[in-house]
Amino acid sequence: MLLIIGLWVSLSQGQKITKLIGRATGEKANIVVTADQEIGPIHRNWQNIGQGGEETGGMLKPAANQIKQLAPKYVRLDHVYDFYEVVKKENGKLIFNWTKLDQEINVILQSGAKPFLSLSYMPPGFGEDITALPYDWNDWFSLVKATIEHYSGKNQQNISDVYYEVWNEPDLFGGFKVYGDKNYLELYRISAQAANQATNTQPFKFGGPATSGFYRNWIEGLLKLCQEENLRLDFISWHRYSLNYKDFNNDVQELSQLIAIYPKLALIERIISEWGPDPENNQVYDSNTGAAHALASLKEMLGKIHKAFWFELTDGKHPEGKAFWGRFGLYTHPSQGLQPKPRQKMFLWLNDLGETRILLTGEGSWVRGLAARKNNQWQIYLTNYDRFDQHSENVPITINKLPNGKYTITEEKLGEKPIITERLINDGRYFTSINLRPNQSVRLLLTAN
Repeated sequence: MLLIIGLWVSLSQGQKITKLIGRATGEKANIVVTADQEIGPIHRNWQNIGQGGEETGGMLKPAANQIKQLAPKYVRLDHVYDFYEVVKKENGKLIFNWTKLDQEINVILQSGAKPFLSLSYMPPGFGEDITALPYDWNDWFSLVKATIEHYSGKNQQNISDVYYEVWNEPDLFGGFKVYGDKNYLELYRISAQAANQATNTQPFKFGGPATSGFYRNWIEGLLKLCQEENLRLDFISWHRYSLNYKDFNNDVQELSQLIAIYPKLALIERIISEWGPDPENNQVYDSNTGAAHALASLKEMLGKIHKAFWFELTDGKHPEGKAFWGRFGLYTHPSQGLQPKPRQKMFLWLNDLGETRILLTGEGSWVRGLAARKNNQWQIYLTNYDRFDQHSENVPITINKLPNGKYTITEEKLGEKPIITERLINDGRYFTSINLRPNQSVRLLLTAN
């Protein structure tokens, strides 16, 4: 027994030592930016936000000003059928009432964004519960068709380029499969047929499956169905929650391999319709780690994902009234004053990025970054992301090929007061070093005067 215990302790300590060595021997960053080397436009795929089903009654209206400040292009809503009382069946006839859902959609439109609607879940009375199959597929067909005609219809809401996504996390909410009696592919087939029958509409997008992760059998099943049956599929969507930012790129690589097998669908959009560090409550959401994770992850998605929806806008309400409880929001619950979290501040930073991406090399195991030009300003964003919250690093930064002249240099760490200096550059080169604590983010701005 003593021998077994000793062996277990040795193995346990060995694993800890291996982890520590791995963290200690990672590659440190030596950032080099080439100011005159453009590598293309920055596609602002982060300017999209999701709001989940934290509570009925609409969660967007209390945060209308916050949405405007964040300036998203799209706002995603789920629970559109079970939260907003859009339809009921009386005497065998469907009766629609869009009033409550329209109020949320109006908040989205007034912010300058457009709606991305997750067609979920079953309305009361349509099935045994909100995640069940419908009693009558004709009712579901009529509901999807009516939804599209209401929001995209030229004689109704007349909104162009609305996205309609079939269900939300069908693998979790409803226990769907891509085979058997409760087959998501049948749900998608009927929904796509309904979309095809919608008349007199503005252009819109239609897709799915919005699974809780990137599951190859789900994605391939939907691609195969739509190619073989010539069904509409404008985008593939999935969710990704992971503390490992590399997972975002891994998903894209696997999707590219799959799409290559289905040439008719080569041009479909790739959308992560929910993303974050953890699918469960985690204090990361309330801390600088969440902001660091956001920047490191978005770096992996740039130029590879058409849209990525931060989840979510505001926290749900804590049962005991706590403001910060590791919930997913960029802001605390409205009852707690909609206090912004570090991720919200990172979002604002990202919105300030210029349109032209500049070559940045020399990232390390922890420090990730990107560079851009905004008119006469060069921008370098860096984050020292360490999910174990242990690694500090002094980061050398060299910027080459700058136009000579006088510059205002701003060094701003997230949540701290910026340091502003003046500098005359006459050899096209600027060098500095910045010390970054674990999960600290910084932006270095060089503005030509």
